[in-house]
Amino acid sequence: MEDGKLTVRAVERALDILLCFTQAEDLSLTEIAGRVGLHKSTVHRLLASLEGKGFVIRDPASERYRLGFSIWELSANLTHSDDPALILLPEMERLRDQIGETVSLYVRDGMERVRVQAVQSNQAIRRVAPIGARLPLYVGASSKILVAFAESDEQQALLRHPTWPPAAASESYLQQLSEVRTLGYATSVEEREPGAAAVSAPIFDRAQRLVAALAVSGPSNRLTVEKMKEQAPLLMETARRMGKMLK
Repeated sequence: MEDGKLTVRAVERALDILLCFTQAEDLSLTEIAGRVGLHKSTVHRLLASLEGKGFVIRDPASERYRLGFSIWELSANLTHSDDPALILLPEMERLRDQIGETVSLYVRDGMERVRVQAVQSNQAIRRVAPIGARLPLYVGASSKILVAFAESDEQQALLRHPTWPPAAASESYLQQLSEVRTLGYATSVEEREPGAAAVSAPIFDRAQRLVAALAVSGPSNRLTVEKMKEQAPLLMETARRMGKMLK
């Protein structure tokens, strides 16, 4: 039993190391150890195993690590014809061209939201949205959508979760969720990141189940509250059209 626990722990630690690369293209041993909270000697051994299987590559010159080809071999089988992130991509590109800002697609995973697809703005100053990024579920326009339109029991479980900040379960926050359900969209201005703003709408499938949150984001000096209100009808119409494309 003890050996089994150690084996599982090693797997979890190795996966934690791989997840570090959702936020950075390459990392040093020290940076990885700091992110996962382990001694460098332990991380070095795990990286050696991952490197041996092709999951990471070490640059001998810089001593930095990046994802290896085994990751791409696995991901080749990830995208199928029924993958929403692939099916909805053309509509996201169309919306980006109409609005001129970065468009993202988010889904809820536990107490976080994950960006599963993104189309970057073509403007010089733009909101960069890396795919795979995990963000807090209690702040931001897309988070409000994923919480506001969740099933009642799921919503209550989120609000009562030990990690949910008390401020995000206040009366004012609940009022925001009510307004989001009434309006059909949510906005945020510098809630999670200074200088950034976003507007988001829900995507429901044909059975009216919440699938994802569609968001437009950009610099707050360009994506103003008034601008987001103007864009909301187009965003919601795109989200409705996307929902009809899903089973």
